[in-house]
Amino acid sequence: MMDVPSGSNRLAKEVSPYLLQHADNPVDWYPWGDEAFEAAREQGRPIFLSIGYSTCHWCHVMARESFEDEEVAGLMNEAFVNIKVDREERPDVDSVYMQVCQMMTGQGGWPLTIVMTPEGEPFFAATYIPKVPRFGMAGMLDLVPKLASVWTEQRNDVVETAANVAREVRKASIERASHGVDSSVLALAHEQFAGRYDARHGGFGPAPKFPSPHDMMFLLRYWRSSGDSSALDMVENTLDHMRRGGIYDHVGSGFHRYSTDERWLVPHFEKMLYDQALLAMAYTEAYLATGNELYASTARDVLDYVLRDLSSPLGGFHSAEDADSEGEEGKFYLWTMEEIVDILGEDADLLTSTFNVRGGGNFRDPEGRKGLNILHLSRDGPTRSPEEVAGPLKTLMEAREGRTRPSMDDKVLTDWNGLAIAALAKASRAFGEPRYSEAAGRAVRFLKENMMTSDGRLLHRFRNGDASVPGQLDDHAFLVWGLIELYQATYDPEVLSTAVHLNRTMMEHFIDQDGSFFSTPDDGESLLFRRKEFYDGAVPSGNSVALNNLVRLSRLTGDPDLDEAASRLTSAIPRRAAHMPSGHSHLTSGIWSAYMGSWEVVIVGDLEGDARSFIDRLNGDFLPNVTSLVTVDGLVDVAEFVGPYQRVDGKAAAYLCKGGACELPVLDPEKMMERLKSDDPDA
Repeated sequence: MMDVPSGSNRLAKEVSPYLLQHADNPVDWYPWGDEAFEAAREQGRPIFLSIGYSTCHWCHVMARESFEDEEVAGLMNEAFVNIKVDREERPDVDSVYMQVCQMMTGQGGWPLTIVMTPEGEPFFAATYIPKVPRFGMAGMLDLVPKLASVWTEQRNDVVETAANVAREVRKASIERASHGVDSSVLALAHEQFAGRYDARHGGFGPAPKFPSPHDMMFLLRYWRSSGDSSALDMVENTLDHMRRGGIYDHVGSGFHRYSTDERWLVPHFEKMLYDQALLAMAYTEAYLATGNELYASTARDVLDYVLRDLSSPLGGFHSAEDADSEGEEGKFYLWTMEEIVDILGEDADLLTSTFNVRGGGNFRDPEGRKGLNILHLSRDGPTRSPEEVAGPLKTLMEAREGRTRPSMDDKVLTDWNGLAIAALAKASRAFGEPRYSEAAGRAVRFLKENMMTSDGRLLHRFRNGDASVPGQLDDHAFLVWGLIELYQATYDPEVLSTAVHLNRTMMEHFIDQDGSFFSTPDDGESLLFRRKEFYDGAVPSGNSVALNNLVRLSRLTGDPDLDEAASRLTSAIPRRAAHMPSGHSHLTSGIWSAYMGSWEVVIVGDLEGDARSFIDRLNGDFLPNVTSLVTVDGLVDVAEFVGPYQRVDGKAAAYLCKGGACELPVLDPEKMMERLKSDDPDA
């Protein structure tokens, strides 16, 4: 065993905040790696694999009940070699064993618990397990001895069962392609969303409700091309309800992870970087589509929260804030009426009436606490302008800063930072605020300097000066997305060049022979199987983002090979995605981009001079099927096709191309917009 501080286990030498949370457990934890598997083989013991993340409420509960308990830990140490994994640090390990759990139990989630052979083949799967039996659930005190007994007395049978499970999981991971998809899946996706739509509260399906902003972004695209107002209605109603609900932090901004109820009122309180980024993009696009200032202010506030509370001094963005503080979920965010009156004095009535604060509490607490309130707005409640409540909210926020803040997971993840870069760049364009694109640029420089190897490969995780874990598909695809958005905000050819380079790296190391992409690189660690993901869950899948990127990069660079790669990827889409496109909404947005036709706009002029009127006009509208370039020095090295374009009679000009054909140049930004929107159903 390696040297570790007294009273600690092997995790004390790790970097991950989640692993460090367990460094003082009496459980003899190993990090994922060869040492643990060699120990399991030498000792002839099964492996107890526990996967979670630092801001996971039920992970904390299981830790307090079992992993910090001497009795449970003693049983675990006697029966197993125990491995702890941070799912955010090792998404490859997590995704493989989450699929195992879903196949074996029909459900998944975190904490994820797998018991497996020393060869990594599973024979037991579960999520949260209490210390003692509860509501029909087995408890750790009973379960661990039973599993140990089965392993000792029936090992051959267990090994055979585990081998069969592994074989079935590998088989299930190979999905049959749909033999291509076409634009018909767009209407099917809309139909499926409409069938699950909650017209009363917004969102789709019953509680719990997840934001899924990529669903909103698909529906905006469908509305744009079809003119079907029901798609826009679903977006607006959902975004309105989320913004009013308790899932939104009305005091400090930012969105919580999800709503435990159908009204968006009672959240699970953790705040994730990826949620802020994706929701900021959805609200930004909704603002461009509708002109509703509430959406603009929401996007700004969310991004300002990211810049204020999640920014690393080095330039990147931290991963998440915990749901818990002082051992209680949501304690940082909840208020009693008495607290608010003491803090606000004569302003208390304004705030309590606006945000539905009650003397007896409005918060239905699953943990049984009484008299607590979560700020939220009612559709039929008193109407107050943002200016009226800004002062009391600021005072409340200042008071809240005196509380014990939830812990911060301060690791920097390349994929989630790619999403943040995309959101900041998109907002910078839409709102004309350079500070957002400047923050995005700082994050790009940080990633290039700290998370990119000498041969141009990405690393996944950075913390305390340590960059590690080989980059995966999501790291490459999400960062390319961010770079594409940043190029569209700044027109810096170096940004576009970096996007092209990383996309090429992705295609070299992740592509399958059918044109789709594996989640792990061709030279990555060998796991139970090499996973390939299309489903768009809390974040879009790597394949979904790759498809969107390929379509957009082909338009920006004029490279037909990228267009062909996008076509091959659509042909490799599995049947499941073709039959259930609403569960693959970002993938379906990529299909929309490929099939609906796009405009390429090349602007010839001075970036900060006479080209500006064209740029500003493009930036002020919702044009998801438009890519634009400005012919500054160095662009021709990335997009050779722009070389022949020139000013017209010394004036700035916009060249519009669609479907492989280019039109005569346009000298008036309004004429440009008329042409770009000429095929809109509502034009």
